[in-house]
Amino acid sequence: MMLRLKESLLSPGARAGRFGFAALLLTLGLLGAGSPAPVAAQGPPDFTELVERVGPAVVNIRTTERSRIARNVPGDMDEDMLEFFRRFGLPMPNRPSPRSPQQPGEGDAQPRGVGSGFILTADGYVMTNAHVVDGADEVIVTLADKREFKAKPIGADKRSDVALVKIEASGLPTVRIGDVAKLKVGEWVIAIGSPFGLESTVTAGIVSAKSRDTGELLPLIQTDVAINPGNSGGPLINMRGEVVGINSQIYSRSGGYMGISFAIPIDEATRVSEQLRTGGRVIRGRIGVVIDRVTREVAESIGLGKPTGALVRTVEAGGPAEKAGVEAGDIITKVDAKAVETSVELPRLIGSIKPGNKATLQVFRRGTYRDLSVVVAELEPERSAARHAPERDDAKPPAVVSTLGLAVSDLTDAQKRELKVKNGVRVDTAEGVAARAGVREGDVIVTVDNVEVVSAKQFDAAVAKFDKSKPVTLLVRRGEAANFLILRPSR
Repeated sequence: MMLRLKESLLSPGARAGRFGFAALLLTLGLLGAGSPAPVAAQGPPDFTELVERVGPAVVNIRTTERSRIARNVPGDMDEDMLEFFRRFGLPMPNRPSPRSPQQPGEGDAQPRGVGSGFILTADGYVMTNAHVVDGADEVIVTLADKREFKAKPIGADKRSDVALVKIEASGLPTVRIGDVAKLKVGEWVIAIGSPFGLESTVTAGIVSAKSRDTGELLPLIQTDVAINPGNSGGPLINMRGEVVGINSQIYSRSGGYMGISFAIPIDEATRVSEQLRTGGRVIRGRIGVVIDRVTREVAESIGLGKPTGALVRTVEAGGPAEKAGVEAGDIITKVDAKAVETSVELPRLIGSIKPGNKATLQVFRRGTYRDLSVVVAELEPERSAARHAPERDDAKPPAVVSTLGLAVSDLTDAQKRELKVKNGVRVDTAEGVAARAGVREGDVIVTVDNVEVVSAKQFDAAVAKFDKSKPVTLLVRRGEAANFLILRPSR
């Protein structure tokens, strides 16, 4: 319409000249018929149909807890003075007094928090965040049609922040579960929830990133959808009206939304909820290792190539990994043929294996790969390492300090048993190059450039042949923990 209006303002001769010029461009090939058509401008998406379809299955969750305030409140204090003590967290003077009608007594139900959730089944199973219901004495679920129900907690898993509650109702509207694998960065998504207690609030944005590693057990979906306190537990919905995540966290320096929010992938949450529904808790696997990330510098120095896998720092005594032959300093690169790209992926992969089942670990050790079979155990609280580095044997004369700044001595049989190593040498002195790299007295050097160290004599002979212009990589044990340290003689 705008183009025709502009052309109508031109004289007949001018219009003819204009189209004649276009014909000339076509003749010269400057305006080809095969030129790509301009992309049609599109307006913002309309979410009304999605909200009408999914909204009835989204619920508000209100929790209460029994008041546990002290009974002894002074009776001669006015309300302003009582408020002063409450606001600044000061202890109340311990003088008995009858409770005033305005103050809740111990055991009275008090509001605790507000969150969101969504209905999974028509008979009343509701999914939400574990932190929404954690510590609550009562959970109240309000439907979109304003009906209220007291919910029965089925189970909560703090590691994944997923919880399942049940209300006694039938014929309820439910959500459809989407496929997270098909979710794309840049696509539109919406959230429905109760931010700050404002029920049935809709916000929209795009998927900013997938599989975002925040150090949690699960990789999260990052979005720019506005999420605030009260949105927790509500659904993240794609343009097909399917739930693809549970809104769980925000990145904030103020406590409020700052443009970055995170959701738990619905496929992971569904697996957790199924275990909660059938057993009331989530069972995960463990193999008994303490791990660390593999740096690019270490990966290149030991021949791994790229920084991938999980570096085993400590192996639990008598644990599944030790029984399978895993050693401190190994790098676990695969679990049942699934690549371990980063160290945080290892707990996720092992955790998904049912305890009692076998798994095949691919480990990188001293320049070569090998497969180890491990029987996965059930996850339990971590054990703390209590052993320390072996005491120095002063009966032996100290060795001569090498060009790397190291003086080493052979391990005694008792020290080998203590550390559970077959070979290695003890560091008696660490200075210069070695000290700058982080080597300390009492450390045990297990390998040098992927070559196993069997004696102090062999170590000193190898050091004497080193090219002083190239870095040297040591696998070092400190107590029960192992780490790679890179020495740079030229610096």
